[in-house]
Amino acid sequence: MAAKCLLMTSTMRNDDEKNRGSRKKREPLAFCLGLLLIGALIQAAGWLKGDALVFPGVDVILEAFFRLAGTGHTWVLIGTTLGHLLLSMAVSSVIGVLIGMAEGLSDFVRALFRPLMNLLRSLPMIVLIVILMVLMPYPRVPVAASSLILIPIISEATSEGCRRIEPELIDVYRLNSGFNLQVLKSVYLPLMAGYFRQAWVNASGMGLRLAISTEYMVQTRNSLGKAIYSSSYFNEYQDIYAYALIMILLVLAIGELPAAVNRMAEQRRASKA
Repeated sequence: MAAKCLLMTSTMRNDDEKNRGSRKKREPLAFCLGLLLIGALIQAAGWLKGDALVFPGVDVILEAFFRLAGTGHTWVLIGTTLGHLLLSMAVSSVIGVLIGMAEGLSDFVRALFRPLMNLLRSLPMIVLIVILMVLMPYPRVPVAASSLILIPIISEATSEGCRRIEPELIDVYRLNSGFNLQVLKSVYLPLMAGYFRQAWVNASGMGLRLAISTEYMVQTRNSLGKAIYSSSYFNEYQDIYAYALIMILLVLAIGELPAAVNRMAEQRRASKA
């Protein structure tokens, strides 16, 4: 009987692995079909509206994309926007992890920060940008605005991950020492890695959109937001769609960064072993 149960468990595990493998193989195809769907929707909108200027053909958009991707100035724009994104992600990660850990360890702190976090989540982006434009120099607004919006995402993931850790695991380290940086690094952060990865993916996509929107508002020089403003001013809508395609690729690349870092860390640990 026990042997039969083990055989059934092994068979179910193999079936699950095969299903996951087949799903992973279908994901690239589904993603490509999704891109084709977007192109078809844009093409259909152009036909329905009868306005090829606002809704240019897919061939025109792809031509603009490869033209922009082949110029050095576009990469300068991407570098400026990515700089704003990475800096805002770093600031929001540090502040968000600190607040989230405090919220996860203390119900009082969680209740204390809840109104502020709700305010940052619900405050319209345009209102926040206008306030920051009054308070600080324009070049600092993209990083500041994006950081303030992303802090609740990071802190909520950190707090939830901290609270979901099994109490038995916490009791183990408490037998030897109190909470300190070494415990945070060796116990809490590894157990919360899944929450961090998901928060990074969500925050990176939102952060890029926030950074570009803020650059558009404050007219940041040599940025994607400024380039989109210029394209809309001169009615170059094919360039706007091309920049949107560039943004999609950037979000996908940044979203895959945690998984790539995790794979590199696992390979390093395997080589040491």
